[in-house]
Amino acid sequence: MTGRRALLAVAGVQLAAGLAGQVLALRRRRAFDTPLLAGDPARVGRDAWWAGTALGPPAWTLAVHAGALARLAARPDRRAAAVLGWVGAALVPGYLQERLVRQRLASPADAPGEAAVAAAGLVAAGAMAVLGAQASGARP
Repeated sequence: MTGRRALLAVAGVQLAAGLAGQVLALRRRRAFDTPLLAGDPARVGRDAWWAGTALGPPAWTLAVHAGALARLAARPDRRAAAVLGWVGAALVPGYLQERLVRQRLASPADAPGEAAVAAAGLVAAGAMAVLGAQASGARP
């Protein structure tokens, strides 16, 4: 599998995990909760646009991700690969700082669906960061 094809596959999985995390968090009212800021479960829909949810990145990040993925799918594009790499690199600490993600990864049996979305999102984000850096010509 070429680097571009691998990046497309991983970025697709990560985008699906991010979207699934958003939907699951919106349905269950799982507001973002980080060491510095926390959202309000009553306003999780509004916060999902700019700060994300406990299980998914902000909507604007998902849009940037989807745009770069579509551009890279259409043709080889180092800039789109770099964008995907940077998005992945930003998502890794984003997932790790979320209290709910850490809880679900520590005790996945408590909520297996949330744990699966969190784990898939985190692993795919890390792989996307590395593959995006490689495909763009940057050093990971």
